[in-house]
Amino acid sequence: MLKARKYDTFARARRPVPARSREIIAFPELDAATPVLDAGTPPACPVPSDQGLLDAYSNAVVRAVETVGPSVVRIHPVMDDPRIRGVGSGFAVAPGGVILTNSHVVQGARRFVVVTAEGRSLTARCAGDDPDTDLALLRLDQETPLPVARLGDSKALRRGQLVIAIGAPLGFEATVTTGVVSAMGRSLRGERGRLIEDLIQTDAALNPGNSGGPLVASNGEVVGVATAVIAGYQGLCFAVASNTAALVIAELLKHGHVRRGSIGLVAQQAPIPAALARATGVTQAYGVFVAQVDAGGPAAKAGVREGDLLVAAGGAPLTGLDDLLRALDHHSIDRPQAFTLIREGRLLTITITPRQRKRG
Repeated sequence: MLKARKYDTFARARRPVPARSREIIAFPELDAATPVLDAGTPPACPVPSDQGLLDAYSNAVVRAVETVGPSVVRIHPVMDDPRIRGVGSGFAVAPGGVILTNSHVVQGARRFVVVTAEGRSLTARCAGDDPDTDLALLRLDQETPLPVARLGDSKALRRGQLVIAIGAPLGFEATVTTGVVSAMGRSLRGERGRLIEDLIQTDAALNPGNSGGPLVASNGEVVGVATAVIAGYQGLCFAVASNTAALVIAELLKHGHVRRGSIGLVAQQAPIPAALARATGVTQAYGVFVAQVDAGGPAAKAGVREGDLLVAAGGAPLTGLDDLLRALDHHSIDRPQAFTLIREGRLLTITITPRQRKRG
């Protein structure tokens, strides 16, 4: 009996509904001549095609390269020993033929041959060098107007953001590679053991010869200066952040070198967890994480520990290593300064007296 009832229910469900019992949907506010979509057919939503996405990506890269590319140059150091050859990249950052490149590109040379994007060969001399950030300035000997690249705000970068590297890897000028930002605020020891801070990590392919070339955002602004790769590993490339580069350029143009204070620690940018921010009353999203403290340094003497999170210096927020570098300018040397930090969920203030950072 139950089985027969079940089949009868299925049979009734399959019968067509009589036309008179179908519900009629009316739109009284519409004019009779206004077309009405069938209620049972939803309008189709446009879905971007793969080709459209690729075209948008390509257009962004092309625009950025067309904007910055004319300012990029190939740099050949003129060495005393002709058997020693090298090549690097750079780009114009100020009128009058001022070119930004890496410090390790200019080491050991006094004169340089600079090849512009148009293929012109010019000569240049070093106008300033800062090994601490692996940045240096060249100035052309000839009065040659070069398009000047615009520096962007590296602090506005986000992980996953598209970036474009332009340079002369292995001597092949005007080479373009693309990738994304993997991380910000990295610290890395260079080939001579010097710690370079405020680096952008990217998987945009960099090779020997890319050093000193620009790392460009899709809006055509330079957000970094290519500086290093990790040999033997793919996708681990680094660039000095543009905010740090802007500080260094100003000092090099004015003094030819950069005087700065040091508190003796290794640090990197780190996010402040929301729960920790609420507990301590801190409103900023990022701080400076202390990864290592030099024994006997100013920070160690003041009581700073590994794992501390610096959030302010002299009352100004520290949201990245560029802020810390700015707080440790030449005015900070031998002057006590209050640093605010988070330790074990508590907000502390410690006074540190920066010393002059050693050069060379």
